[in-house]
Amino acid sequence: MPAGEHGGIPGKTGGMTMTGIKDRIHKSNEPLGGYICLIPSAVVTQAFAAAGADWLVVDQEHAPIGIETLHAMVAATAGTNCSPWVRVPKRDEAFVKPALDAGAEGIMFPLVRTAEEAAECVDLTTYPPKGHRGWGPFVAHSRWNVEMMDYLPNRGGETVCGLLIETRAAVDNIEEICKVEGIDYMIIATFDLSTELGVSGQFDSPVLVEAIRHAENAILKSGIALGASALTKEQAQANRSRGHRLLVYGFDIVMLKQHARQAATWVTE
Repeated sequence: MPAGEHGGIPGKTGGMTMTGIKDRIHKSNEPLGGYICLIPSAVVTQAFAAAGADWLVVDQEHAPIGIETLHAMVAATAGTNCSPWVRVPKRDEAFVKPALDAGAEGIMFPLVRTAEEAAECVDLTTYPPKGHRGWGPFVAHSRWNVEMMDYLPNRGGETVCGLLIETRAAVDNIEEICKVEGIDYMIIATFDLSTELGVSGQFDSPVLVEAIRHAENAILKSGIALGASALTKEQAQANRSRGHRLLVYGFDIVMLKQHARQAATWVTE
């Protein structure tokens, strides 16, 4: 299911008021499609946002994206209903705080293995008294079109906290992780998980399939929104049939390279 085929996406940049992404995650059952952006480019980010993505992730874990470029990419989603998230390199205030203060609406945390680590993620994305997020929306308030002193009361509770389930320990501890309050979604990272389990890229391996099903069942039972890669229409539909809400449609650099390689064959086949 390509971005743009689910509820409310077509024409959403034409002035139609949309429900915030946090409410859409928690209060509806609609699929929410998005992309991982590794190309350090506001132009690429803007194109995905304008094309109808519900969310996108600026990837600082695996891509050469610094804070200035991150800000430009987050700002490029303005004027659309695409929610800008950042995958930070690790669970650390030094990465989380600048991303949020640059205007990101959500943080995607990699390599969360325990309930204690999951609780730290929630803490880093939540203002006091419930968390310990530092106050400093000097830049972020402009992205969300509010006055600086209105950012906390109007936007502070809208931050999305997401976890990547990509290790054996996370799968083993998934029931306890799911009990942590404040987690908005979890995405099962099949590429990393398959590597962790010793079957890298073997997505039909029984050990991987069993781990995925175990994690899926626990997450769905908890009521936390579930997601994973959905790189084809068939994969997206299969994921939806198993209760997935967040559909990762692709990685910008991979999609670009695949199309360029395909185009090169148009006059040789």
